[in-house]
Amino acid sequence: MSVIDIHRTHTMDKQHAREAAETLAADLSSRFNVNYAWEGDVMKFKRSGVQGQLTINHGDLHVYLELGLLLRPMKGRIAQEIESQLGQIIRV
Repeated sequence: MSVIDIHRTHTMDKQHAREAAETLAADLSSRFNVNYAWEGDVMKFKRSGVQGQLTINHGDLHVYLELGLLLRPMKGRIAQEIESQLGQIIRV
């Protein structure tokens, strides 16, 4: 199993951090066909070959994904897309 583990600091309040996470999830969902659902301050991601979560903490967004065998070759592309999206939606 291949893992993507990304932390990004932010200065947003909880509501704005959640909106930023929702924006990221909607984009990833449309690009990579990933399903997601909120469980409190944790957004769970899942699709065939990938599962993970985005956790909202005070001052930190943490994205953790586990990629299955078939998605390992896309690890770099997926991580790069997450980093790019986070850079666009998070005010530091």
